[in-house]
Amino acid sequence: MLTRELAIAEYDAGRIVPDRLTRTAHAHYAGHAERMLLVYRHGVGRTRRQLHLAVKSVFADEDDCPSRRIDAFCKLLDDASKYGRDTGGKAAALRRDVFHRAAALHPLVRKVDRLFEHAEAEVKAQIASELGRPWQQINDELFADVFEFQRLEEFRGYPDGPALLARYNVAQVQAALFGAVSMTVDATDDFKTILRYAKLARMMHTIIRTGPGRYRMRFDGPASVLRRTRRYGAAMARFLPALIACRGWRMHAVVRTRRRGFNVRLNLSPEDGLNSHLPPPEDFDSTVEEKFAAKWGTERRDGWLLDREGEILHSRQKVFVPDFVFRHEDGRTVLMEIVGFWTPEYLEAKRQTLRTFREHRILLAVAERLGEQATELPGETITYKTALRIADVLERLEIFG
Repeated sequence: MLTRELAIAEYDAGRIVPDRLTRTAHAHYAGHAERMLLVYRHGVGRTRRQLHLAVKSVFADEDDCPSRRIDAFCKLLDDASKYGRDTGGKAAALRRDVFHRAAALHPLVRKVDRLFEHAEAEVKAQIASELGRPWQQINDELFADVFEFQRLEEFRGYPDGPALLARYNVAQVQAALFGAVSMTVDATDDFKTILRYAKLARMMHTIIRTGPGRYRMRFDGPASVLRRTRRYGAAMARFLPALIACRGWRMHAVVRTRRRGFNVRLNLSPEDGLNSHLPPPEDFDSTVEEKFAAKWGTERRDGWLLDREGEILHSRQKVFVPDFVFRHEDGRTVLMEIVGFWTPEYLEAKRQTLRTFREHRILLAVAERLGEQATELPGETITYKTALRIADVLERLEIFG
């Protein structure tokens, strides 16, 4: 993730346009990206400073590349790297020892003469002998506690140049969101997944239903009246790649500019073509759900139509998205939640959720292995061993008159 200092954006008619590398205008960046990856893939043992200088040399003949863009690439490459770190103040202790040994012999010169009789190379060899270690090893550890001189140990990297460029494009949008006053997301297809990621990011939100299977989520931004805005801004930025990986959404954010202090708009949708480094969400949370939906199909059964995750129930900050919604042709609606695994904490949270929304018609499909634990869950239940039987579900649905 980039810092706000590395954000690059233009402003156009009240909109903020984060820096974007496109295949048409920046096709030549594909080669730059591959060379940057080679620098890091073959850079184990080099210092962070050496790697950054090597990346800058990639753009030595590139006119269309501001320094902040290069710094942003270095930050993204560093984020995918593991650097050695000084522990226990070893580097500082080594410096004191080496400098103390060398102090009595100063000044050191490259070539001795009548005035200066101590050669640098000879003194280094002497100190190495006294410490019982090669000088190169001492030199490598001498400033290991300085950020720029940390040495690369592993590069987990990006699979290829396009992946690095795609990550850069998303990262610039993330950096723009550090100044967000608010964010609104209209969601359809993957609204349950979007909501789950938002809750994992601990984002404050409200939800309203705007139509069948359509919901609007409004999030407070780090530039609103909040404390700890930096931490919250990072949470909102982390949420963005998860949102981009989903389907059926549109995002609108109000962003406060850093220098000028006025608000601008940031709009985003899948049509913008950003690619997330996260995989797309699974269609189902479990094989039990997937197999049941496949067996039921798309046709009505005894007047009931199955709708996958068709409702969001919310009460203040409490939200519940049942796994399935059954809609009868006479207008009845029944929600079904599948409980296939459990921990004491999970079941307690589920109990509280069901009590909060007890006025709704909810059918619980509970794994038989839960045993007596299942009886503690409020509401109508149906048990199953390894798979849900359609006949059992239809029989229990008729209880909801």
